[in-house]
Amino acid sequence: MLALPFAPSLGTAQAVLRRSQHGSVSQTVNSTQISLTYNRPVARGRTLFGGVVRLRWPWNPGADTATQIAFSRDVAIAGQPLPAGSYTLWAIPDTAEWTVIFSTATDVWHVPYPTGQDALRVTIVPTTGDHMETLAFHFPVVGPSSATLRLHWGATVIDIPIAVEAELEPFGAGLD
Repeated sequence: MLALPFAPSLGTAQAVLRRSQHGSVSQTVNSTQISLTYNRPVARGRTLFGGVVRLRWPWNPGADTATQIAFSRDVAIAGQPLPAGSYTLWAIPDTAEWTVIFSTATDVWHVPYPTGQDALRVTIVPTTGDHMETLAFHFPVVGPSSATLRLHWGATVIDIPIAVEAELEPFGAGLD
């Protein structure tokens, strides 16, 4: 019998496979840092909105712990002010429009929805795109004072417009 002295003991180790992988995305717009962390559920052939995710019911776009989003400075979401800080991101999906919710409840799981702790609600009209098997957030558009945060799962696309306050450089800065 051949012994492998450096091989781990297979009898005591338990492999843990996560069904939803961890994801994160961050973007600096002007001097405002935007960061989002979430767990990424997978479609696996299921009907997503109106199936796995109930329509007209609060949903946390992620899995396990609630999706977290943070802003280092005050921003405007779809034209509505939101103070700098950390929030959890929620949505109420429907066929014609979604309500996107920023909640002050940050130490929560993806269920149940933390009622009474909304910092902001905005309405977004969903669009469609190519099939995205695993839930994804990214910033497809970034400008000098705004960005679009995109939620994409299945064929559903939710673009969340974020505007930041422009910073003015002191007069004469860079003129040496």
